[in-house]
Amino acid sequence: MFTGIVEEIGEITAVEQVPNAARMTIRGPVVTTDARHGDSICVSGVCLTVVDVSGSDFSVDVVHETMTRSSLAKLRVGDLVNLERATPVGGRFGGHVVQGHVDGTGVFLSRDPQGLTRFALPPALARYVVEKGSIAVDGVSLTVAGVTEEEFAVALIPTTMELTTLGRRDPGDLVNLEVDVLAKYVEKLAAPHLGAAAGDNGAGKEVGRE
Repeated sequence: MFTGIVEEIGEITAVEQVPNAARMTIRGPVVTTDARHGDSICVSGVCLTVVDVSGSDFSVDVVHETMTRSSLAKLRVGDLVNLERATPVGGRFGGHVVQGHVDGTGVFLSRDPQGLTRFALPPALARYVVEKGSIAVDGVSLTVAGVTEEEFAVALIPTTMELTTLGRRDPGDLVNLEVDVLAKYVEKLAAPHLGAAAGDNGAGKEVGRE
């Protein structure tokens, strides 16, 4: 589990094809200080398993399912990603519950001089996003400042824009979105009592850990 508090911006140093997956090597001097084979690291919102560590670089395998349901398929050597290690038991909980199970992708729309930033919202996820609720964008824990059926807005402080990739986004860029998992559980538990069918919009299909 993660909290959406990015520890550092990493850089893609290699991408190669391996059986049934793409192996990405990422430079992250902070997250590799104690990383070992089998550890979980959140890469721009996607929980991935470390398969190798070499100095300040670590490698992960990204399967086809993750490629198709996240923005990772577009990553190339030199691209920057947000990195966060899994939260230790008893660790500081600075953001919100982030699983690293991406629900879908959104599109960066605009940012005004005050930092109010707008993203296009997939219709299947709109029901889970509420004003003043939490959402993870490329692995960054953010508070929703406003939402419609088609988009949502967040207010980015200068520190977030400086210390994450969100400050480097251009209109049209894809971002990974993870909605509040508690909202999905509540919906599923309540559905039988409301006469609704849970999980009929595909939002329950998530990118799982690899």
